[in-house]
Amino acid sequence: MKLNHLNLTVTDVNAAREFFEKYFDLQTKSIHGDSFAVLTDDNGLLLALMKGTQVNYPKNFHIGFSLESEERVNEINQRLKDDGFDVKPPQRLHGWTFYVKAPGGFTVEILCRMRHIQ
Repeated sequence: MKLNHLNLTVTDVNAAREFFEKYFDLQTKSIHGDSFAVLTDDNGLLLALMKGTQVNYPKNFHIGFSLESEERVNEINQRLKDDGFDVKPPQRLHGWTFYVKAPGGFTVEILCRMRHIQ
């Protein structure tokens, strides 16, 4: 069993959809005006974005994308920074990671997990 469906309520469906397409290679499968969109990835994830007027996620709520290398994390960090997002450099916590406030009112973590030496 695996989790494969997530619905996020966002203030701006199109901005959130474009964010996921541009930085995380998700593909839009359907759009219903500015109120609803469905995106997928190559691993079977289905991400639904639903418009809400008051989006209030808990302080520590976030979704995460796990990448294959620290270089890839650095690349996305730089692209976001170049595009005007307020991001801090990645740091070593539970992996090589950073967070970004995404369009629509939620937070995304981008990380490369640490490999354990055995």
